[in-house]
Amino acid sequence: MSKYSQISDYLQRFLDNEVRKTGIKKVVIGLSGGIDSAVVAVLAHNVFKDDLLCVKMPSHYSSKSSVEHADDLCSDFGMRSITASIEPMLKAYEELNPDMDNLRRGNFSSRMRMSTLFDISARENALVLGTSNKSELMLGYGTLYGDLSSALNPIGDLYKSEVYALAEYLNITKSIIYKAPSADLWDGQSDEEDLGYTYTQLDEALKLYVEERLSKEEIVAKGCDEKMLDMIVSRIFRNQFKRKMPVVAKLTSRTINHDFNYPRDITL
Repeated sequence: MSKYSQISDYLQRFLDNEVRKTGIKKVVIGLSGGIDSAVVAVLAHNVFKDDLLCVKMPSHYSSKSSVEHADDLCSDFGMRSITASIEPMLKAYEELNPDMDNLRRGNFSSRMRMSTLFDISARENALVLGTSNKSELMLGYGTLYGDLSSALNPIGDLYKSEVYALAEYLNITKSIIYKAPSADLWDGQSDEEDLGYTYTQLDEALKLYVEERLSKEEIVAKGCDEKMLDMIVSRIFRNQFKRKMPVVAKLTSRTINHDFNYPRDITL
């Protein structure tokens, strides 16, 4: 059994177990036309079949290819899908805030998509699946209460480069695998241009720092670009708040997230 065969099997068991234990039988996912949501969608479809609903949420900034790639994926794997455009909401907010820059516009778009997705999940009595990979989570490359929000995330411990390998194993549409990674939040937006480095470069350094726990000096000695490494370490620490629940001020003997912690599936 290959590495990605084992990973695929494990993640599908994870999805089945974590969803079923809640008593809910359905899941929804925001399908962007990108590789991360494609991988999660295919894994979820293998488990839930027609109890998976893919939601496409384009805006007037979405590229034509993103919508086409999402459609191709649904067609290739026979997945149910609907379109819930955020364009009217985004345009209305832009008219009220003509001074918005790309960062604000992108964050607002991400949060509108997640608000839409959670509302659909309430209508469908379904759980929202997350699509953020480990590279993004470690670097804080995501929007709090936007694309970082979900009920559960099957790929949050896979680096971006590993998501590509898993996509190959799952026979995901080649046009999705080979296109440049982009959150598609504004015209011409590119993940790797935003970060300044390719995911291959970033993942090599991240694995040495996070998984092998090497010092900065040891990583640089292995040939890693020092400027890039400084950026990575800075982002990891600066964005820790995105990886945690809001900090609660402790006033009593048992405070939520301090000393009142139960597993999510606890029962009476």
